[in-house]
Amino acid sequence: MSRTPHTLTAVTILVTAGLLGAAAPVNAAAPARFTPGAPGAGDPYFPDMGNGGYDAQHYDIALRYDPATKGVQAVTQVKARATQNLSRFNLDFLGPLQISALTVNGRKAAHKRTGAQELEITPPKGLRKNSRFTVRVAYSGVPQKVDDPALGVSGWVATEDGAIFVNQPIGAATLYPVNDHPTDKATYTFTLAAPKDLTTLANGDFAGKWTKGGLTVSRWKMRQVMASELAMIAIGKYDVINGRTRSGVPNITATDQRLGIKPELAKQFNTQTGDVQDFLAGYFGKYPFSSTGGIALKGNIGYALETQGRPIYDLSRRPGTIPRPTLLAHELGHQWFGDSVTPKRWADIWMNEGFATYSEWLYSEKYENKPVQQSFDEVYATPADNDLWKPRTADPGRDNIFHPTVYDRGAMTLHVLRKRVGDKTFFKIAKQWPAAYRYRNASTADFIRFTEKVSGKQLDDLYQKWLYTSGKPSL
Repeated sequence: MSRTPHTLTAVTILVTAGLLGAAAPVNAAAPARFTPGAPGAGDPYFPDMGNGGYDAQHYDIALRYDPATKGVQAVTQVKARATQNLSRFNLDFLGPLQISALTVNGRKAAHKRTGAQELEITPPKGLRKNSRFTVRVAYSGVPQKVDDPALGVSGWVATEDGAIFVNQPIGAATLYPVNDHPTDKATYTFTLAAPKDLTTLANGDFAGKWTKGGLTVSRWKMRQVMASELAMIAIGKYDVINGRTRSGVPNITATDQRLGIKPELAKQFNTQTGDVQDFLAGYFGKYPFSSTGGIALKGNIGYALETQGRPIYDLSRRPGTIPRPTLLAHELGHQWFGDSVTPKRWADIWMNEGFATYSEWLYSEKYENKPVQQSFDEVYATPADNDLWKPRTADPGRDNIFHPTVYDRGAMTLHVLRKRVGDKTFFKIAKQWPAAYRYRNASTADFIRFTEKVSGKQLDDLYQKWLYTSGKPSL
């Protein structure tokens, strides 16, 4: 049931109705057939995530945060292209947020919530294949985080003075209607309003800030396509530093005032972020996004995350400190591996975490006098009966996507590859792989084919042993 739409007073929402593409002449005897889009993206680990029938191309998320209720008043617009003749389609939308209005191309559309996270939308008329359309959803309420025993906390997480929004793997739909699977990447605009004593931060390039009626509004634009699991928002009391890396990339870092980080350390955080990123660019090629940075926060979530262009670092247990350089190397390494090049399926997540862990090893070799081979040897010394060796690296199972094997054995696989093909070829792969698949999705099979092509070697035995077989591999 739809309700009368409310007004978003903090920001001005410009609604541009999408136009249906020119339709080919239709034989009156054989009218076009419209069918529903699939309610899932087909990922065996998360069958309810994502949807079929369309390609989301841009999200415009405008929200006002209310500290009295810890809730939001929001409007999200999704610009998309139909990939089939659509009679109806789904967005993922999870939790108690209440929809007050929903339109497709400016016209009221029927909608209902089904299952745990499906928002089923029926437009006034069918959407032809390849036509562009715009969905506008107005809603409000108090978003609820996801706390999965195997996967941890994700989504909208309330803090003492605001909230953080971090989404790997299944949290994005707690705040906005979304095609929530890594294979449907899109560009983003965030327009965030909160009382003027609070700071609002998001992914992407800073695009302006203004204050009106006791509210401060900031706008952020992620101009390169992004998977929904990498979207980020932070609201609270932060000290922000605007700088540039030595290579000239805009660099915005922020530190949560509740952590008590001294100004000189906050400045060091900004400088080290740029230096580590430039160091990794020497191995992996040009940084893939138009701005960088990081956010040190007190979120009590227990992890850092490679949110695109601006990772978050939860330092709740280490107040007064900044992220360690090796942690910076890990999350910034992800900007090439996981963010720019994103897995096709969650089973392929070792390609994210393996390269990010290898980024740590490379940093430690250069700046901490610890050779990569030593890092490998220390992990390989883990006894054969340890749980590290049980899951298969390239298909660990839904509840093991953050298992140590994905990180450590993933990095070890890369080092074994390096030993097999030689340093020159390995680092050629490390630079050419993220260039070849920049802003795209890739699978483990794609990576295997790529490494065999670049190296000129047949590597099936290596990958079978290190990626697809349970148990400790022999050297």
